[in-house]
Amino acid sequence: MIVLASASSARLTLLRSAGLDPKVIVSGVDEDAYSAHSPAALSLVLAKAKAEAVASGLDEGLVIGCDSILELDGRPYGKPATQEEAAERWRLMRGRTGRLVTGHCLIDVPTGRQVAETATTVVRFGQPSDEEIAAYVATGEPLGLAGAFSIDGRGGWFVEGIDGDHGNVLGISLPLLRELFAELGYAVTAFWR
Repeated sequence: MIVLASASSARLTLLRSAGLDPKVIVSGVDEDAYSAHSPAALSLVLAKAKAEAVASGLDEGLVIGCDSILELDGRPYGKPATQEEAAERWRLMRGRTGRLVTGHCLIDVPTGRQVAETATTVVRFGQPSDEEIAAYVATGEPLGLAGAFSIDGRGGWFVEGIDGDHGNVLGISLPLLRELFAELGYAVTAFWR
């Protein structure tokens, strides 16, 4: 049994399209209660906390925990709390390049073994006008997303390109996750439906 410790519909959709059928159990972890010395370290700490919270209530399965953070000028940016914050973030990001870092943690519940790593993708933002930013923010889409954007929704209009794994920008790196499965002694293909 594969368990996704996340409420992210993008992560779930990506895993399903890649052949897995995970059970979703939302961790309930308060992301604001954690800190770390860098955005990458923070994404890893949060991914582990989410996976551990869900694994602690199970007797079996492999639990996948993830957390994504946008790094811009060395600062971490998660989900904006308000529309005003989302609009301000987009004015800051436009025309610039950031790094989307996703922490991944995989726990083998019966053995308690855990492996974790981060994946990073460079994101080049376009230059949406103030009117376009206001229209995008009004959709509500950026409020539930790390960095206040998605490449698979309306935000995709304002991302000029990425360098690296596109799945990572959606919230989960399939190549990295395959490596984590292998570290625990599993072939991801054995879980394909």
